[in-house]
Amino acid sequence: MTIFLGLITPLIAYAAITLLHVVIPSRRRPGYVTGPDGKVLSYRTNGKYVLLASVILWFLLGYFHLVPFTWLYETRWWGLIGAVVIGLVFSFVVVLRHPSTGKPFAADLWFGRAKDVQLRNGFVDAKVWLYLVGAVLLQLNVLSFAAFHLQHVRSINPGFLLGCAMLTWFCCEYLIFERVHLWTYDFIAERVGFKLGFGCLAFYPYFYSVALWFTAALPDPHLPVWVTVLFGVLFLIGWVFTRGANMQKFFFKTAPQRRFLWRPEAISDGEHSLLVNGFWGASRHINYLGEILQAVAIALAPGYFGVWMVWLYPLYYIALFLSRQADDDKICRAKYGTLWSQYTARVKYRIVPYLY
Repeated sequence: MTIFLGLITPLIAYAAITLLHVVIPSRRRPGYVTGPDGKVLSYRTNGKYVLLASVILWFLLGYFHLVPFTWLYETRWWGLIGAVVIGLVFSFVVVLRHPSTGKPFAADLWFGRAKDVQLRNGFVDAKVWLYLVGAVLLQLNVLSFAAFHLQHVRSINPGFLLGCAMLTWFCCEYLIFERVHLWTYDFIAERVGFKLGFGCLAFYPYFYSVALWFTAALPDPHLPVWVTVLFGVLFLIGWVFTRGANMQKFFFKTAPQRRFLWRPEAISDGEHSLLVNGFWGASRHINYLGEILQAVAIALAPGYFGVWMVWLYPLYYIALFLSRQADDDKICRAKYGTLWSQYTARVKYRIVPYLY
């Protein structure tokens, strides 16, 4: 019975999160992408309220002993299997419901066929929904892992709890700034297929917490306090790079007259404009560097550097962003032409300033 309940736990969680997304009042916000009619698409955003309601529901279920606080940790392997099945089913269904791009089916399945999959005239958008359910279930997993550590480990590890706090901040700030992500690569260029669907339904909520999976039951390694603090500082530096870069581009696109940290400086061909100062003057994708630094900090926080599994998350980010940077460079070169050549001559580094 425990196995069956563990398997269907992500299905129940996704159903509950979806219900909250539908019933909780939302704001419709315009994004960057235009639809077939040439009009800018708008999206229902209420992620921060859905996250808050989900956490409250998780707490109430545990407080009244309906579901243990540690349930998601105790059934994590079965939950992962259930999420994998959900991700596979979603990916096949969403791809088969849209016409071929002309590429082999395997390519269509991996990358997807449609960029924007919306239901009921945009009442529910697939990309908003995917990132929402993935982030919320990741947060609930983190809370359950923290509860297990506090209840079952005699020598509490402050670094482990710091890692939980980092991932909590990662989920919360993403949904707080949900509107900003409507202007990022994922919404602009990604199509809805296995890569995005399986990624958000199975990979995102389970793999991102891999450093916690294998250290939740371990005691405090007794690292010096200053070392743990240093990991926290590294995470904050990464967050500043990522959030700062995304906010700078968001304001530049939506309110170019508005100053964010400094007055924007750009190059233009009359039709398009590209930022060349601030975060976007340091490297073309300093936001990717920020994500990698945050992942490294999360891997370091528990203090078990020799447990190789904790490094899977940052290694994944390195592989992801190297390939994404190359794809984005091709897209931008085709879109901006000579302007992109001017930009790359001005901003020479791809991700890491003065290195790469």
